[in-house]
Amino acid sequence: MDVTEIVLKAMAEAGKPLKGGEIATLTGIDKKEVDKAIKTLRKEEKIYSPKNCYYEPKK
Repeated sequence: MDVTEIVLKAMAEAGKPLKGGEIATLTGIDKKEVDKAIKTLRKEEKIYSPKNCYYEPKK
């Protein structure tokens, strides 16, 4: 499983919008890697930002 899949799974399991730092803490992945994964997931339109700096999967 690659970083983007892990990040997406962590967001889905949280059930609420998360910040990059929170995702890094939950997954144990470096925040820079989480930020790259978030950027990729936004580009692929798999996640969205309901408020500034918070992200959650699209339903």
